[in-house]
Amino acid sequence: MAARAYWQGQIRLALVSIAVEVYPATKSGASISFRQIHEPSGKPIKYEKVVPGMGPVDRDDIIKGYQVDKNNYVLLEDDEIENVKVESKRTLDLVQFVDADEIDVLYYEKLYFVVPADDLAEEAYVVLREALRASKKVGVGQLSVRGREHLVSLKPCGRGMVLELLRYADEVRRAQTYFSAIGDEKPDKELLSLATELIEKKTAPFEADEFSDRYVDALKDMIDKKIKAKGERVVEDDEAPTASSSSNVIDLMAALKESVEEGGGKASKKKKSASARKGSGESGRKRKSA
Repeated sequence: MAARAYWQGQIRLALVSIAVEVYPATKSGASISFRQIHEPSGKPIKYEKVVPGMGPVDRDDIIKGYQVDKNNYVLLEDDEIENVKVESKRTLDLVQFVDADEIDVLYYEKLYFVVPADDLAEEAYVVLREALRASKKVGVGQLSVRGREHLVSLKPCGRGMVLELLRYADEVRRAQTYFSAIGDEKPDKELLSLATELIEKKTAPFEADEFSDRYVDALKDMIDKKIKAKGERVVEDDEAPTASSSSNVIDLMAALKESVEEGGGKASKKKKSASARKGSGESGRKRKSA
Protein backbone atom coordinates (compact mmCIF):
# COMPACT_ATOMS: atom_id res chain seq x y z
CA MET A 1 0.00 0.00 0.00
CA ALA A 2 1.15 3.54 -0.72
CA ALA A 3 0.14 4.90 2.69
CA ARG A 4 2.36 4.38 5.73
CA ALA A 5 0.91 2.14 8.42
CA TYR A 6 -0.14 3.95 11.60
CA TRP A 7 0.30 0.74 13.60
CA GLN A 8 1.35 -2.85 12.97
CA GLY A 9 0.72 -5.67 15.40
CA GLN A 10 -1.80 -8.28 16.48
CA ILE A 11 -5.43 -8.22 17.48
CA ARG A 12 -5.86 -10.74 20.26
CA LEU A 13 -9.15 -12.38 21.17
CA ALA A 14 -8.53 -14.85 24.01
CA LEU A 15 -6.03 -17.35 22.52
CA VAL A 16 -6.48 -16.17 18.91
CA SER A 17 -4.03 -13.62 17.50
CA ILE A 18 -4.51 -11.91 14.13
CA ALA A 19 -1.64 -10.02 12.50
CA VAL A 20 -2.93 -6.72 11.12
CA GLU A 21 -1.86 -3.37 9.74
CA VAL A 22 -3.72 -0.15 10.57
CA TYR A 23 -3.88 2.75 8.09
CA PRO A 24 -5.41 6.26 8.36
CA ALA A 25 -8.87 6.27 6.76
CA THR A 26 -9.07 10.06 6.40
CA LYS A 27 -6.89 12.85 5.04
CA SER A 28 -6.76 16.60 5.37
CA GLY A 29 -9.36 18.46 3.37
CA ALA A 30 -8.75 21.18 0.80
CA SER A 31 -8.15 23.91 3.39
CA ILE A 32 -6.46 27.20 2.55
CA SER A 33 -3.61 28.36 4.81
CA PHE A 34 -2.07 31.81 4.96
CA ARG A 35 1.28 33.28 6.05
CA GLN A 36 1.67 36.68 7.66
CA ILE A 37 3.64 38.95 5.31
CA HIS A 38 5.52 42.20 5.98
CA GLU A 39 3.79 44.33 3.34
CA PRO A 40 6.60 46.88 2.61
CA SER A 41 9.17 44.13 1.91
CA GLY A 42 6.85 41.30 0.86
CA LYS A 43 8.75 38.88 3.11
CA PRO A 44 7.16 36.34 5.48
CA ILE A 45 7.17 37.12 9.21
CA LYS A 46 9.00 34.71 11.50
CA TYR A 47 8.54 34.19 15.22
CA GLU A 48 11.28 33.99 17.82
CA LYS A 49 11.17 32.36 21.25
CA VAL A 50 11.69 35.15 23.77
CA VAL A 51 11.71 35.68 27.55
CA PRO A 52 10.01 38.91 28.72
CA GLY A 53 12.69 41.42 29.68
CA MET A 54 15.50 39.24 28.25
CA GLY A 55 14.77 38.88 24.56
CA PRO A 56 15.51 35.86 22.31
CA VAL A 57 16.73 32.66 24.01
CA ASP A 58 18.82 29.72 22.88
CA ARG A 59 16.84 26.57 21.98
CA ASP A 60 19.13 24.47 24.24
CA ASP A 61 18.03 26.51 27.27
CA ILE A 62 14.35 25.58 26.85
CA ILE A 63 12.77 22.80 28.94
CA LYS A 64 9.15 21.81 29.57
CA GLY A 65 7.19 23.09 32.53
CA TYR A 66 3.82 22.22 34.07
CA GLN A 67 2.01 25.23 35.54
CA VAL A 68 0.89 24.61 39.14
CA ASP A 69 -0.41 28.13 39.72
CA LYS A 70 0.41 31.66 38.57
CA ASN A 71 4.17 32.04 37.96
CA ASN A 72 4.84 28.64 39.53
CA TYR A 73 5.96 25.74 37.33
CA VAL A 74 7.22 22.20 37.84
CA LEU A 75 10.17 21.78 35.46
CA LEU A 76 10.56 18.46 33.64
CA GLU A 77 13.52 17.12 31.66
CA ASP A 78 12.85 15.25 28.39
CA ASP A 79 14.20 11.98 29.80
CA GLU A 80 11.88 12.23 32.82
CA ILE A 81 8.88 12.49 30.50
CA GLU A 82 10.24 9.70 28.33
CA ASN A 83 10.48 7.35 31.32
CA VAL A 84 6.74 7.51 32.07
CA LYS A 85 5.60 6.74 28.50
CA VAL A 86 3.56 3.58 28.12
CA GLU A 87 5.43 0.75 26.42
CA SER A 88 4.30 0.49 22.80
CA LYS A 89 2.94 -3.04 22.80
CA ARG A 90 2.28 -4.74 19.49
CA THR A 91 -0.96 -6.29 20.69
CA LEU A 92 -4.52 -4.97 20.80
CA ASP A 93 -6.47 -7.02 23.34
CA LEU A 94 -10.23 -6.97 22.74
CA VAL A 95 -11.25 -6.95 26.41
CA GLN A 96 -14.94 -6.13 25.95
CA PHE A 97 -17.77 -6.17 23.41
CA VAL A 98 -20.68 -3.74 23.40
CA ASP A 99 -23.77 -3.16 21.25
CA ALA A 100 -22.94 -1.28 18.05
CA ASP A 101 -25.08 1.73 19.02
CA GLU A 102 -24.03 1.84 22.68
CA ILE A 103 -20.99 4.11 22.26
CA ASP A 104 -22.13 7.73 22.15
CA VAL A 105 -21.10 9.68 19.05
CA LEU A 106 -19.31 12.19 21.32
CA TYR A 107 -16.60 9.62 22.05
CA TYR A 108 -15.55 8.94 18.45
CA GLU A 109 -12.42 10.82 17.40
CA LYS A 110 -10.56 9.34 14.39
CA LEU A 111 -11.01 6.49 11.93
CA TYR A 112 -8.52 3.88 10.64
CA PHE A 113 -8.68 0.94 8.23
CA VAL A 114 -7.63 -2.43 9.63
CA VAL A 115 -6.35 -5.03 7.12
CA PRO A 116 -4.84 -8.50 7.55
CA ALA A 117 -1.05 -8.38 7.46
CA ASP A 118 -0.75 -11.48 5.25
CA ASP A 119 -2.67 -14.40 3.74
CA LEU A 120 -2.13 -16.47 6.86
CA ALA A 121 -3.99 -13.92 9.01
CA GLU A 122 -6.87 -13.46 6.57
CA GLU A 123 -8.94 -16.47 7.67
CA ALA A 124 -9.02 -15.46 11.34
CA TYR A 125 -9.60 -11.82 10.29
CA VAL A 126 -12.70 -12.78 8.26
CA VAL A 127 -14.03 -14.94 11.10
CA LEU A 128 -13.75 -12.04 13.58
CA ARG A 129 -15.32 -9.60 11.10
CA GLU A 130 -18.32 -11.84 10.47
CA ALA A 131 -18.72 -12.69 14.17
CA LEU A 132 -18.90 -8.97 15.00
CA ARG A 133 -21.37 -8.41 12.17
CA ALA A 134 -23.61 -11.34 13.17
CA SER A 135 -23.67 -10.34 16.83
CA LYS A 136 -24.02 -6.62 16.02
CA LYS A 137 -21.25 -5.94 18.52
CA VAL A 138 -18.21 -3.67 18.62
CA GLY A 139 -14.89 -4.76 20.12
CA VAL A 140 -13.26 -2.43 22.65
CA GLY A 141 -9.63 -2.34 23.81
CA GLN A 142 -6.61 -0.11 24.38
CA LEU A 143 -3.82 0.46 21.89
CA SER A 144 -0.33 1.74 22.78
CA VAL A 145 1.20 3.95 20.08
CA ARG A 146 4.23 6.25 20.41
CA GLY A 147 4.16 6.26 24.17
CA ARG A 148 0.44 6.95 24.54
CA GLU A 149 -2.39 4.57 25.24
CA HIS A 150 -5.57 5.04 23.20
CA LEU A 151 -9.04 3.69 23.83
CA VAL A 152 -10.29 2.14 20.57
CA SER A 153 -13.24 0.28 19.07
CA LEU A 154 -13.21 -2.29 16.26
CA LYS A 155 -16.17 -2.86 13.94
CA PRO A 156 -16.94 -4.40 10.50
CA CYS A 157 -16.89 -2.18 7.43
CA GLY A 158 -17.77 -3.79 4.10
CA ARG A 159 -15.15 -6.45 3.33
CA GLY A 160 -12.88 -5.15 6.07
CA MET A 161 -12.87 -3.66 9.55
CA VAL A 162 -12.32 -0.17 10.93
CA LEU A 163 -10.66 0.91 14.14
CA GLU A 164 -11.89 4.11 15.75
CA LEU A 165 -9.94 6.09 18.31
CA LEU A 166 -12.24 6.97 21.20
CA ARG A 167 -12.01 9.85 23.64
CA TYR A 168 -11.67 9.06 27.34
CA ALA A 169 -14.51 10.15 29.64
CA ASP A 170 -12.58 13.17 30.98
CA GLU A 171 -12.18 14.50 27.42
CA VAL A 172 -15.93 14.79 26.79
CA ARG A 173 -18.02 17.66 28.18
CA ARG A 174 -21.30 16.81 29.90
CA ALA A 175 -24.16 17.37 27.45
CA GLN A 176 -26.63 18.31 30.20
CA THR A 177 -24.49 21.36 30.96
CA TYR A 178 -25.63 22.78 27.62
CA PHE A 179 -29.08 21.17 27.26
CA SER A 180 -30.44 21.56 30.82
CA ALA A 181 -32.26 24.83 30.03
CA ILE A 182 -34.28 23.21 27.21
CA GLY A 183 -37.85 22.54 28.39
CA ASP A 184 -39.68 19.19 28.54
CA GLU A 185 -42.74 20.37 26.61
CA LYS A 186 -43.97 18.05 23.86
CA PRO A 187 -44.23 19.62 20.39
CA ASP A 188 -47.58 20.34 18.75
CA LYS A 189 -48.73 17.15 16.98
CA GLU A 190 -49.57 18.89 13.70
CA LEU A 191 -46.21 20.71 13.65
CA LEU A 192 -44.45 17.42 14.38
CA SER A 193 -46.38 15.69 11.59
CA LEU A 194 -45.48 18.42 9.08
CA ALA A 195 -41.80 18.36 10.09
CA THR A 196 -41.75 14.55 9.79
CA GLU A 197 -43.37 14.74 6.34
CA LEU A 198 -40.78 17.30 5.23
CA ILE A 199 -37.97 15.03 6.43
CA GLU A 200 -39.49 12.11 4.49
CA LYS A 201 -39.65 14.20 1.32
CA LYS A 202 -36.02 15.30 1.67
CA THR A 203 -34.72 11.82 2.50
CA ALA A 204 -32.22 10.40 -0.03
CA PRO A 205 -29.08 8.22 -0.02
CA PHE A 206 -26.03 10.05 1.35
CA GLU A 207 -23.47 10.78 -1.37
CA ALA A 208 -20.42 12.61 0.01
CA ASP A 209 -19.30 13.71 -3.49
CA GLU A 210 -22.34 15.97 -3.72
CA PHE A 211 -20.98 18.23 -0.98
CA SER A 212 -17.96 20.52 -0.94
CA ASP A 213 -16.64 23.35 1.22
CA ARG A 214 -18.15 26.38 -0.55
CA TYR A 215 -15.93 28.79 1.39
CA VAL A 216 -12.74 27.02 0.23
CA ASP A 217 -14.08 26.88 -3.35
CA ALA A 218 -14.85 30.62 -3.33
CA LEU A 219 -11.47 31.42 -1.76
CA LYS A 220 -9.62 29.40 -4.44
CA ASP A 221 -11.62 31.22 -7.13
CA MET A 222 -10.70 34.59 -5.65
CA ILE A 223 -6.99 33.60 -5.44
CA ASP A 224 -7.07 32.56 -9.11
CA LYS A 225 -8.58 35.94 -10.01
CA LYS A 226 -5.89 37.67 -7.93
CA ILE A 227 -3.16 35.78 -9.81
CA LYS A 228 -4.69 36.75 -13.17
CA ALA A 229 -4.98 40.36 -11.97
CA LYS A 230 -1.23 40.28 -11.20
CA GLY A 231 -1.67 41.13 -7.54
CA GLU A 232 -4.17 43.94 -7.97
CA ARG A 233 -7.02 44.14 -5.49
CA VAL A 234 -10.03 41.99 -6.43
CA VAL A 235 -13.43 43.20 -5.28
CA GLU A 236 -16.15 40.56 -5.14
CA ASP A 237 -19.80 41.49 -5.70
CA ASP A 238 -21.67 41.81 -2.43
CA GLU A 239 -24.57 39.45 -1.93
CA ALA A 240 -28.06 40.85 -1.52
CA PRO A 241 -28.59 41.93 2.12
CA THR A 242 -30.53 39.45 4.20
CA ALA A 243 -33.52 40.56 6.20
CA SER A 244 -32.97 40.79 9.93
CA SER A 245 -34.75 38.32 12.17
CA SER A 246 -36.79 41.14 13.74
CA SER A 247 -38.30 42.13 10.38
CA ASN A 248 -38.81 38.58 9.15
CA VAL A 249 -41.03 36.89 11.69
CA ILE A 250 -42.26 33.64 10.10
CA ASP A 251 -45.16 31.57 11.34
CA LEU A 252 -43.75 28.07 11.92
CA MET A 253 -46.92 26.29 10.82
CA ALA A 254 -47.15 28.30 7.58
CA ALA A 255 -43.44 27.80 6.83
CA LEU A 256 -43.66 24.03 7.30
CA LYS A 257 -46.81 23.75 5.17
CA GLU A 258 -45.21 25.80 2.37
CA SER A 259 -42.04 23.70 2.52
CA VAL A 260 -44.02 20.45 2.27
CA GLU A 261 -46.11 21.79 -0.63
CA GLU A 262 -42.95 22.79 -2.51
CA GLY A 263 -41.89 19.14 -2.54
CA GLY A 264 -39.01 19.12 -0.07
CA GLY A 265 -36.16 20.13 -2.37
CA LYS A 266 -33.50 18.10 -4.18
CA ALA A 267 -34.23 14.75 -2.53
CA SER A 268 -37.87 14.83 -3.56
CA LYS A 269 -36.84 15.59 -7.15
CA LYS A 270 -34.83 12.37 -7.15
CA LYS A 271 -37.84 10.45 -5.92
CA LYS A 272 -40.12 12.12 -8.47
CA SER A 273 -37.76 11.33 -11.35
CA ALA A 274 -37.55 7.71 -10.22
CA SER A 275 -41.35 7.55 -9.99
CA ALA A 276 -41.68 9.12 -13.41
CA ARG A 277 -39.36 6.54 -14.94
CA LYS A 278 -41.28 3.76 -13.25
CA GLY A 279 -44.61 5.23 -14.39
CA SER A 280 -43.49 5.65 -18.00
CA GLY A 281 -42.28 2.06 -18.04
CA GLU A 282 -45.60 0.78 -16.72
CA SER A 283 -47.64 2.85 -19.20
CA GLY A 284 -45.40 1.66 -22.02
CA ARG A 285 -46.02 -1.95 -21.03
CA LYS A 286 -49.77 -1.32 -20.88
CA ARG A 287 -49.83 0.23 -24.34
CA LYS A 288 -47.77 -2.64 -25.70
CA SER A 289 -50.06 -5.24 -24.15
CA ALA A 290 -53.15 -3.38 -25.44
